[in-house]
Amino acid sequence: MALGASGVVAAVLNRPGSLGPALGKRSRGELPLLAAAERSAARAASTIARLDACLWRPFNMVVADRHDAFFLPGLGSGRPAPRPLGAGVWMVTAHDPNDLASPRTRRHLPLFREARAPDPDHGDWSTWEALLADATYGTAGVGEALRVPPVGGFGTVCSSLLALAIDGRRQWRFCAAAPGAAPFAEVALPTAMA
Repeated sequence: MALGASGVVAAVLNRPGSLGPALGKRSRGELPLLAAAERSAARAASTIARLDACLWRPFNMVVADRHDAFFLPGLGSGRPAPRPLGAGVWMVTAHDPNDLASPRTRRHLPLFREARAPDPDHGDWSTWEALLADATYGTAGVGEALRVPPVGGFGTVCSSLLALAIDGRRQWRFCAAAPGAAPFAEVALPTAMA
């Protein structure tokens, strides 16, 4: 995840079956940095959409600023096609946004939608911090958990919560371990964007 000086935030995730690096492929970690360097989420989405997705292992990317948000799937060939994400709660995993084929989304999206929304102005993220700390899972197994235990080089090692206000204020809360194992703390950011 990256947050640019202009207020563009970008995050990248693996798609199913694409965990880890691959010989001859570029690091997906460069994609958020490239997007966050743009002046707006729309420009960032356009920049990523011009890339040849075959240069990276498959990825899901979210790009947003205080006005817009986009989902860009990199499917391993062709170019990522930006899809606008409208107002509301969206959950992006290794699958498409709000895809109930994902056990994690099927279980947790309703919980996030029903939970009291964070109140960044008062520093209250308690409901979402508690949801991110959930390490339980049901019949679908570990694929349902938000706090994934470390297994075979995969698992939750940190977590972030980020708010972008329409007036340019930003708030980033970071947990340097699996949520619930350590507290979230405020990340010092430069002053708000105009």
